[in-house]
Amino acid sequence: MNETEPQAVRARYERRKTQVARDRYSLLNPDVWYSVAERQRGMLRFFAKYCGGTLDEVRLLEIGCGTGGNLLEFLRLGFRPENLLGVELLEDRVEIARKVLPSGLVQQADAMAISLPPASYDIVFQSVVFSSLLDDAFQRDLANRMWSLVRPGGAILWYDFVYDNPRNPDVRGVSVARVQELFPDGEMAFRRVTLAPPLARRVCKVHPMLYPLCNSLPFLRTHVLAWIRKPS
Repeated sequence: MNETEPQAVRARYERRKTQVARDRYSLLNPDVWYSVAERQRGMLRFFAKYCGGTLDEVRLLEIGCGTGGNLLEFLRLGFRPENLLGVELLEDRVEIARKVLPSGLVQQADAMAISLPPASYDIVFQSVVFSSLLDDAFQRDLANRMWSLVRPGGAILWYDFVYDNPRNPDVRGVSVARVQELFPDGEMAFRRVTLAPPLARRVCKVHPMLYPLCNSLPFLRTHVLAWIRKPS
């Protein structure tokens, strides 16, 4: 395992701390709330299909939970607080998450080092974490760690983009083929989601209703939402 990759991740995220970046990803922007709603619908389809019609007993771990926005969504969708845990490397994000979430939902830690029992979660979730990991070996080690925490019959819930961003050397796309390499024993179902963000921002400045129109064209979608089931 590359021991320096967590430090490199810290540096990459530090470079992104600008007011422009914060404003760009605000839920007050129509392109952002369209993409969030689309991802929520996709996750709900997976939950309805694979979780037996109820979420109150489902245990979910989020790797790289950031400021807690996804965990807030899961609470609203029906997960119980005692069945949720978020792990986040960056202390400033943990501080924000702890202000908005019930006590105990977030731990500040390197996901590779946190002490959790194997096969203890029904779902282990990651959202745009792996695209910030530029070391192949570390990606593989983290994927193995996540897989070890999923119970048989449970799943990895995955959301990340598939294309490189030529204007941002701190990220790289994670293709469907690469996801399959990372979880070779998993049974994967996936869908392409999320209108390419630069395009989404442009069209929503003209009119927000252009987002769903453009997003109806699959080749303009840049992210994959996947359910990777661990065999029973």
